[in-house]
Amino acid sequence: MDIQEVARQAKAAAIGMAALDGTVKNNALKAIVEALAAHRHAIVAANQEDVDQAEKEGLAAPLLKRLRFGEDKIKEACTGLESLIQLEDPVGVTLSALELDEGLELYKVSRPIGVIGVIFESRPDALVQISSLCLKSGNAVLLKGGSEAARTNRILADTIGEATAEAGLPAGWLGLLETRADVTDMLALDDFIDLIIPRGSNAFVRHIMDNTHIPVLGHADGICHVYIDREADLQQAIRITVDSKCQYVAVCNAAETILVHEAVAEQVLPALQKALTAKNVEIRGCDTTRRIIDVKAANEADWATEYLDLIVSVRVVPSLNAGVEHINRYGSGHTDVIVTRDRQRAVWFMDHVDSADVFWNASSRFSDGYRFGLGAEVGISTNKIHARGPMGMEGLLIYQWRLMGDGHIVADYAGDHPKPFTHRKLKKRFNR
Repeated sequence: MDIQEVARQAKAAAIGMAALDGTVKNNALKAIVEALAAHRHAIVAANQEDVDQAEKEGLAAPLLKRLRFGEDKIKEACTGLESLIQLEDPVGVTLSALELDEGLELYKVSRPIGVIGVIFESRPDALVQISSLCLKSGNAVLLKGGSEAARTNRILADTIGEATAEAGLPAGWLGLLETRADVTDMLALDDFIDLIIPRGSNAFVRHIMDNTHIPVLGHADGICHVYIDREADLQQAIRITVDSKCQYVAVCNAAETILVHEAVAEQVLPALQKALTAKNVEIRGCDTTRRIIDVKAANEADWATEYLDLIVSVRVVPSLNAGVEHINRYGSGHTDVIVTRDRQRAVWFMDHVDSADVFWNASSRFSDGYRFGLGAEVGISTNKIHARGPMGMEGLLIYQWRLMGDGHIVADYAGDHPKPFTHRKLKKRFNR
């Protein structure tokens, strides 16, 4: 089946998806959990074939780590699905209600976007997360994963598709694209696709934006920072920094640069070096850092690099303001952390850092849809419109205006003696 036909089926399915009852969607999610468990051995076997092929082709270690989808990952995916089931149905929620006049009521109601096209990297668990979020939010979805995960993505898509068909979802609500040519063709399908979400490098996201008329919600690099303030609790700073960098290095919310206020650099850097070295992290430092500890020299490119590996750059800064200026210059607008005991300085940091997520005394690794209670995430949006930060179901929704009248016409509210509008807020929901 060619991509245009896949997209056409998704467009038709999206109409039915938008009208599904919440119970039907939850039953479909439960069916996916059961199907993943039932087919886990076949899924693991397919994934091992992908891993073996990737190792032969010399896939980079961080990407190889993302590619693995063993039984532990399947359990994690099922836990995320079960969490998603517990969330309220996001579709049909009354966002506002206004009486325009007696018997004339205007409702703003949440609705699905329609057909979402998602291009993602070599993480098969992303396919499960993205498809389940689209399901719960009433959207159809076209998925294009990395070629290195082709076997895993295929069996996951087939498993999910079969399980949800038996649960009553419209045929074709989930489509899998499998070649680079499919991506190129997808960019021309603005009659069928309502939103594209590319997950990858800034260059890749820019390429997508420059070659389509479809709205694009970019998920670009994760150049995240931990800033250790002059008022930081030093033990806390070390724990947060190590977790931000090392808890899982191959993800976009792992810290890539550590900024240290010069007033505490002599105390912090030796302890930080010891802690990071114990985790096999290579440190690249500025000149001031290298006068305090023996590490490799950082260059200009390091400040703008997403390593996704056991490498971190360290810079000593003269002030809180200088730290914020560094983040706003080199960061990707993803997630940035301040460690300090001073609330006023923390709030100033949050007010002035231009990022989707800003944390005070907490690891950057908390920037995650599941940890935010969103069930899962399509990705982390660094955009400033529609959705920002971990993008759960809310980012896959738009709204619809619904006006309920009783023979009302505009002519009565125009002319020489127009009726006045009441414009009175209502404390009621739209009822089907």
